[in-house]
Amino acid sequence: MTKLISIFLIISISCFAKTDFSKTSISLDYAQVIKVKTSQRANGSYCFDVTVRHNDTGWDHYANEWKVTDMKGNTLATRILAHPHVNEQPFTRGLCGINIPKNVSKVKVEAKCNKHGYGRQSYVVNIKKKY
Repeated sequence: MTKLISIFLIISISCFAKTDFSKTSISLDYAQVIKVKTSQRANGSYCFDVTVRHNDTGWDHYANEWKVTDMKGNTLATRILAHPHVNEQPFTRGLCGINIPKNVSKVKVEAKCNKHGYGRQSYVVNIKKKY
């Protein structure tokens, strides 16, 4: 059963993103984006629900931010994470009102911690536009 769940998770994650693990440590000392859910509002803006995993130990070392960038690295939105999530791992936080330019069809979502910064691991999301 555990093997089936692991296979399902690997297949599920690979359907959502292409992650380049060669440029980063996959250690939980670095904040990692493990899931992203997007939805577009009638006004054309987007909501992102981002699930982050990290070895939060308290105020001295915790995941403190995630951001959305275009594929050229331009920041489109930043979500500040205001406190440690020591006993809540992984955790999901959302942000709405994100405007994605019409010519952008893919974005990257990255998380950082207050000790190591961004781990250079990107979660790539295909943007589906309704409006």
